[in-house]
Amino acid sequence: MIEVNDVFLTIKNVSILININVSFERGKIHGLIGRNGSGKTMLMKCICGFVKPTKGTITVDGKRIGKNCDFPENTGIIIETPGFIPYYSGYKNLKLLADLRKKITADDIKNTMRTVGLDPELKRHVRKYSLGMRQRLGLAQAIMENPDLLILDEPMNGLDKDGAADMRKYLLELKEQGKTILIASHSTEDIEMLCDTVCEMDKGVLTSIR
Repeated sequence: MIEVNDVFLTIKNVSILININVSFERGKIHGLIGRNGSGKTMLMKCICGFVKPTKGTITVDGKRIGKNCDFPENTGIIIETPGFIPYYSGYKNLKLLADLRKKITADDIKNTMRTVGLDPELKRHVRKYSLGMRQRLGLAQAIMENPDLLILDEPMNGLDKDGAADMRKYLLELKEQGKTILIASHSTEDIEMLCDTVCEMDKGVLTSIR
């Protein structure tokens, strides 16, 4: 599903990614681990087409990012804090995004919100959401159009123990449906419970794959 070949990224003479070579197989959950500043998030941004590598190629589902397409198609993404209009409800935010491509119905949006543990009828503005509720809304936005690939940076961030357990269960269900998931997490528990492969990064270098 994802092929990363000889990728380097340098920003203002600082090496962010150094000779990254890795592939992520379709239909599995793949983990990225490493300390803050290790390069996990930046690698995800390169895969998503948000940042262009200084050197090397990234191919997603047979299409080279930046050449055959600007962004990977049929992909749901959470990278850093999901951005929403703060004075709209969760449902209204998702409806605005869904209306851009018109692939799903209002019922699809509501069902997705219920799946991640949010009430679509709640009128509360997103600015009054807890961090955990925002994270659930971000996941709803990522999955609502039923993408084949999910790229999730710290999806458990802000969730309590029960919320994290719900998220893990749901991600495993998505894997059973044949989805490919790339997840970055600081939680060893999340990685061990979810991932078929684990890539460790340190200072921009891919130090191990297991």
